Amino acid sequence: MSLFQTDAWQRAWWETWGEENRLELVRDWAEGRTGIYTSTYRIKGFLPVRSIEFVGSNYRKIRSTRTEYNTFSTAYDTPSLAIAQLKKLMDRRPWAEAIFNDLIAGSDEVTELLALARNKHWLIRVTAEDIAWKIRTDRSFDDYLKSLGRNTRLRLYNRRPVLESIGSISHQNVYENNCDPSEFFRHLNDFHQRRWGKPVYGTRALAFNTAFLKRVVSEGGEPQLLALRCDDQLISVLYNVKYQGCVYNLQSGFDEDFHPKLAVGTLHLGYAIERAFREGGVHSFDMLAGSGKNENYKQRLATENEPLVSLMLVRHPILKLLYRLKDRG
Repeated sequence: MSLFQTDAWQRAWWETWGEENRLELVRDWAEGRTGIYTSTYRIKGFLPVRSIEFVGSNYRKIRSTRTEYNTFSTAYDTPSLAIAQLKKLMDRRPWAEAIFNDLIAGSDEVTELLALARNKHWLIRVTAEDIAWKIRTDRSFDDYLKSLGRNTRLRLYNRRPVLESIGSISHQNVYENNCDPSEFFRHLNDFHQRRWGKPVYGTRALAFNTAFLKRVVSEGGEPQLLALRCDDQLISVLYNVKYQGCVYNLQSGFDEDFHPKLAVGTLHLGYAIERAFREGGVHSFDMLAGSGKNENYKQRLATENEPLVSLMLVRHPILKLLYRLKDRG
């Protein structure tokens, strides 16, 4: 079970975006599976379309925090049983298209879902493909460093003496003692504003993350809002959460102009990765899907990856025709 299928994550998403947009929850999240809802939108403001989607994502109407590793199965289901239950749900309800984002590609669930779609003669479309990048941490950190390329090892670890020569370096988890995370998120947004020209979290996303962090502790999650300072200057932040032996790196922000010879964000990530190696019971550091601004740094650091796929199943005959024409053109 991943962090994204916790009650803390799913409930916070639903309260932030689902209830506000009057989505209809048709199957609750439970014991590791992702919740499912239906909603209606209009193509070109005219043709009403009923969709089925995962709690944690929305294909057309809502921009929200991304939810990965979605699954139809609880911890006790087989993939075939999970898809059979999904079939019953879909047979009972009117819908035109179903969009299931960020499934684990090549999984038995995806195989079963595609078989169901072919049997029902639904149109199958791949709407997105991505890769989640992970680092195994159940060996020594020194061995991990040796496995990296020379330049990657330099940016991640070997330039620490340069950083430490500039001033007094301090590390802090600012979420300790359940503090208010709003100041941390303000700094994270400021770093993103300077680097990308816009904040990473808007008002709703901030409300979502605040609610999620308050709840995840009761499920055994450990928020790690990591701040790196040189003397009194904040130079980098990492938004991590440890859950069931995995540290999830959800966001990061840093001062890219701090020093011309240092990749401060990568150095801070290196400290966090080392921390995961040193902590007992931690087996992986998950950098999730996506890449950096100038290069795919995650690929350089990862020891393994998990391909993700987003699938659209189309049942309505008019939509089938429209999508076929669109995909050809």
